[in-house]
Amino acid sequence: GGPGSYTVGTMSERFDCHYCRDALHGKKYVQKEGRHCCVKCFEKFCANTCTECKKPIGADSKELHFKNRYWHDNCFRCFKCYTSLVNEPFMLRENNKVWCSSCTAKEDAPRCKGCFKPIIAGDQNVEYKKMVWHKDCFTCSQCKQVIGSGSFFPKGDDFYCVSCHEHKFAKTCAKCKNPITSGGLTYQEKPWHSECFICSNCKKPLGGKRFTAVEEEFYCVECYKECVAKKCAGCKNPITAGFGRGTSVVNYEDESWHDYCFKCTKCARGLANKRFVCHNGKIYCAECPKRL
Repeated sequence: GGPGSYTVGTMSERFDCHYCRDALHGKKYVQKEGRHCCVKCFEKFCANTCTECKKPIGADSKELHFKNRYWHDNCFRCFKCYTSLVNEPFMLRENNKVWCSSCTAKEDAPRCKGCFKPIIAGDQNVEYKKMVWHKDCFTCSQCKQVIGSGSFFPKGDDFYCVSCHEHKFAKTCAKCKNPITSGGLTYQEKPWHSECFICSNCKKPLGGKRFTAVEEEFYCVECYKECVAKKCAGCKNPITAGFGRGTSVVNYEDESWHDYCFKCTKCARGLANKRFVCHNGKIYCAECPKRL
């Protein structure tokens, strides 16, 4: 039985202990289920066992009971924080352990992936794919600064702030060496910012436009013709190989010609890849100088 199922007093009549038969007159006794017994026999045969300390709950002890389980009043404490739960709300959990409501809430709360402590109601937190962090525990794997509710990039089990992700994983521009976070273009298998891939002369963007490369410089069609291309000694126009008709160039001494402009001054016969004669600074086929 529980509290109240037995009475304790001092025997004034002549009774013997039900178990050991010792006289109880003038002694402390316990009456349970109509039987009288001494205190020693009560603890041995009748007392409830404390769920916590596993010792009998003697006649002189205060007893608490819940769902057919019994405790000494000083054993009825929170399993985690040891606070007395007499007259306090409690929860009976696994292994017959009693918990206070505060410790129960913490134990059942989700655990922070950063500090492994519980995230309780009211804590600011960050959730991602069934994982949760205290807001201040959600930090960049690289610089260790708090990301909190800011933008981040997941990589495997790591998380990066925008800045660290750019420097660690983004492509680096071949010209300015800074990360390319969006857009950009590729030339000769190297990445470029669109704003870095520009004409070396007029600075206009070259993305999607025709251009030519001279060593490590790039030029739009117009600037190449005006500033870079050699002038044909015949027609005096720029020799812009690759931009149109002039795909072959004839060089002689310090001058250059479109292949179709390299012809006899007298008979206009094309001389590209043929024998020619230079006379008084002019080009002739092998026959015409004889006729001069």
